Amino acid sequence: MDNDDILQDIGALVEEERALRQRTGGLLDEERTRLAELEVRLDQCWDLLRQRRAKTEYGEDPDTAAVRPATEVENYRS
Repeated sequence: MDNDDILQDIGALVEEERALRQRTGGLLDEERTRLAELEVRLDQCWDLLRQRRAKTEYGEDPDTAAVRPATEVENYRS
């Protein structure tokens, strides 16, 4: 997966997230669950993209970057 693929994934995830957030009348339980999943996946995608860009900047192989676990990525906010 290259940077363009990751950016396409981010775009699709953002589109789905936006559609859920724009729903009127509230979300069903499964939609709230999906929204939470989207938020985590977006954080993971952005983290992976940042890793790849940093590796490229410092002359390393960006393909060695890996998706980090949700528990790790989500704790960056703390």
